[in-house]
Amino acid sequence: MLVFAGIIFPIASYAQSASLEAGVSGGFSYYNGDIVPGTPFVMPKAAYGAVVRYNLNDRWTAKVTYTYAKVAGDDTKTGAVKNRNLNFTTTINDISLMGEFNFMKYSTGSERHKFTPYITAGAGFFLYKPTAKFNGQVEDLRSLGTEGQNVGYDGRKPYKKYNFAAVFGLGFKFSLNKRFGLSAEWNMHRTFTDYLDDVSTTYYQDGATLNPADAKDFLSDPTLSHKPGEQRGNSGTKDWFGVANISVTYKIELGKSGACKYQF
Repeated sequence: MLVFAGIIFPIASYAQSASLEAGVSGGFSYYNGDIVPGTPFVMPKAAYGAVVRYNLNDRWTAKVTYTYAKVAGDDTKTGAVKNRNLNFTTTINDISLMGEFNFMKYSTGSERHKFTPYITAGAGFFLYKPTAKFNGQVEDLRSLGTEGQNVGYDGRKPYKKYNFAAVFGLGFKFSLNKRFGLSAEWNMHRTFTDYLDDVSTTYYQDGATLNPADAKDFLSDPTLSHKPGEQRGNSGTKDWFGVANISVTYKIELGKSGACKYQF
């Protein structure tokens, strides 16, 4: 009975002090991988989305976020690898389930606890589509099989259109007034794919025999100079993408009088 009470009373306390916040976010996104190895905020693109927070108390929050983002990389601009000249732009649709921990007590609408830095972590699921331009047209790089996936070179198969990520970041919250809150956040998504940029393993064709007028050939090896088996990317590392944004949320009180006293 004491164990049961020890579980119920904290939940009841959370329910009575809990609140829901929903809002929109906007900012920019970037990527790190074979074309941009480690420097953050290179070739940033616009990102936007939505967030729903369930504030358990003044320290802990559970949240769901949706983010539409673009990331890009270009060898001619980053200089990561000479004589490769690959480039890409990838659209990302991400849904993440995360938790937040406030370093200081915080509640939107509070005069005493109106700001705090916080950390956040969780997991994400995303759809992605790497593309590149060829003769003014946007080409789907996955469908071209630029590393021999469509012909089964070295046993390769087309990569999935979706993947998962471990997400972590930090941010700062500020209460604007009784109902509206403002937060600024920077988070990183460590994905479980190496094809966010469509670059991972080796070349599969002889560059000297490629047709520069064919999108599949040219986007596989723009320099038309490599041999089958030569290194194109580093398959031993996974790609990352980051999002820095500002969100505005509206607070909805929960657990007020008239609501259920206990929630299971």
